Amino acid sequence: MRKSFYRYLLTFRDGQKDDPFVSFANHAYHDHGFPKSSSNYDEISRYLELNGDYLESMSIFDQIWERYMQEMSVVH
Repeated sequence: MRKSFYRYLLTFRDGQKDDPFVSFANHAYHDHGFPKSSSNYDEISRYLELNGDYLESMSIFDQIWERYMQEMSVVH
């Protein structure tokens, strides 16, 4: 089974504080409404557009999503 995006995102937690991926991961960890079990781009993107005020830019999500997809394709 594919790892959820949230679980992948958490691998960036607690890194350098000025890294936007780390900031995203740390904030998502504290966001109790984040779609934790989802691997669906549209669902997560919609959620972040409405609730991700902690996300500096949606381009950060897009960049980390691209990495997620690349790593998941290597695993499967």
